[in-house]
Amino acid sequence: MSYEISGTLLEKYDAVQVTDRFRKREFVIEKRESVGPNEFIETIKFQLTQDKCEAIENIPVGQQIKVVFNIRGRRWEKNGQVSYFNNLEAWRVEPLQQQSAPANIAPPPAMDEIPPEGPSDDLPF
Repeated sequence: MSYEISGTLLEKYDAVQVTDRFRKREFVIEKRESVGPNEFIETIKFQLTQDKCEAIENIPVGQQIKVVFNIRGRRWEKNGQVSYFNNLEAWRVEPLQQQSAPANIAPPPAMDEIPPEGPSDDLPF
């Protein structure tokens, strides 16, 4: 199952070659949500893996983005101790379009370009 969330790219880290066959890159977004008079700010870390590590290469910090991701959970055991951990594994990152500036509107005509109102001398009556 996949999920998506939008927010501001807050941090992006270099790709790390964990093993000879596994590479990852982490990044953080800031999600702001207003509920009534309260504003909640969440900072959420995601992980890109393998060939997806380049997905945020050309996206600048501060850009609004949409992240499509999966939640991955794993069981880990060492020395008889069992632990569990989760990763938010991003598989698509898209910049969101910035609000476009209003279209160029032609300036109003100058006063000398507006024809005069009222009777004209060249009317036949």
